[in-house]
Amino acid sequence: MDRAKPTATERSITAGADFLQLDVGEAPPGGRADWLAARLRAAIADGRVPVGARLPASRVLAAELGVSRGVVTEAYQRLTEDGQVVGRGRAGTVVVATPAAVVTRPPAPPPRPPEVFAARSPGTEVFDALRTAPAELDLTPGVPDLAAFPRAAWLRAERAVLHRLAPADFGYGDPTGTPALRLAVATWLARNRGIRVDPAEVVVVAGVSQALGLLAQVLHADGVHTVAVEDPGSLGVRQHLNNWRLDTPPIPVDAHGLRVDRLESSGAPAVMLTPAHQFPTGVVLDGDRRRRLLRWARRGGVVIEDDYDAEHRYDRPPVPALRGMLPDRVCYTGSVSKLLAPALRIGWVLVPPRWHADLVAAKRMADLGNAALPQLVLAELMDSGALERHLRLLRRRHVRRRDAMIRALREHLPGAVVHGAAAGLHLLVTLPGDVDDTALAAAALRHGVKVQPLSWHAQHPQPPGLVLGYAANPPTDIDRALRTLATVLHELPR
Repeated sequence: MDRAKPTATERSITAGADFLQLDVGEAPPGGRADWLAARLRAAIADGRVPVGARLPASRVLAAELGVSRGVVTEAYQRLTEDGQVVGRGRAGTVVVATPAAVVTRPPAPPPRPPEVFAARSPGTEVFDALRTAPAELDLTPGVPDLAAFPRAAWLRAERAVLHRLAPADFGYGDPTGTPALRLAVATWLARNRGIRVDPAEVVVVAGVSQALGLLAQVLHADGVHTVAVEDPGSLGVRQHLNNWRLDTPPIPVDAHGLRVDRLESSGAPAVMLTPAHQFPTGVVLDGDRRRRLLRWARRGGVVIEDDYDAEHRYDRPPVPALRGMLPDRVCYTGSVSKLLAPALRIGWVLVPPRWHADLVAAKRMADLGNAALPQLVLAELMDSGALERHLRLLRRRHVRRRDAMIRALREHLPGAVVHGAAAGLHLLVTLPGDVDDTALAAAALRHGVKVQPLSWHAQHPQPPGLVLGYAANPPTDIDRALRTLATVLHELPR
């Protein structure tokens, strides 16, 4: 019996040089997957590739375009994560949905006036003010590639979790977090950060910011009223600790990390630091400093370790976490804000046994515990290996975007010095001459580019500089932003 002929939308689109008239010569260097994903997305949106159509096989399209197969598979993966296509094995990659309709909006109002940057040590409202200030190009540090969020993997994990949940699982739970996520985090930390911890010691929190608030309460109640911080170091961290009535004296950071000798002479009983990838300089606490810091802690000091950007390493192997070497003196915190998305508000904190009960009590009084369903979905992603696959994808993408920013800096700001390129989601750029970096950031915002000045994150004078995030921007946008910054810097009054 003859098979029924397929409909027009069921037939594969003919692969070849004529497919969508694609010309790989239009793709920017290092941005071929971004370019191809954008062209496919536009074709699905305008109906040239209708719902139900099959995209060319990745091997065939790669051969026709003269690119590696990885370029095509990464572009297809991005459309899959956006929910526009699905892979159906031998049936190929099929279009299942058009992109969300683009809402036409009236022109944006002029950018927020430069008083956002008026103060070198701004108040707690400044990050919200900067976040909501309109800008065409956003190089805010610490912002991950939100477009890369693994929507398809998250939906699969969520369906699997919902399928096996019992009615009782929707009730109030343990304020320290679901057992499944605490076990998954303990396994993740052992495998990736060299930390051996019992799942019962893990406390799930709403990101590093909540972890700092809980730690501040516990330490303050135990008589610790001062926590030294890195200088330069995160303004946001300093504000969180100050909010809980802790003093934050600055300890200098140099090319080897925190100056432990200055910490010792400061008399501070505790220190907060980012040893794996210091914010904002990007330096790694070297071996001699780590050993000296641990000796200081054994003599009674308390270390708060924010494992900032530890998983985002590109040009050197990761360093083990301090917590794995001295669990009785190190409070450790991490999150998935930079790995998945800040909106999930999921992180974890480990504390020495003497403070565990007090920390759990503070967490219970804060919110009775994080929402259980996202915890269970995250645990599923960790257990299935999907989170590690996502991390590998991000590393490849981040390297391309980091390299694009370094190229753009060399071309447009040749006098700038780049720091912290081996890891993370941002670069620190120090500038030659007598430049007011807050004035530069304000002028850049007026021209549609959002950056943070280095002076925000310093308590003592530092060279003028900018902290530039690259993870959330394709190479073409990074180049445009750096070209604009060069123009603004040239026009800035001296």
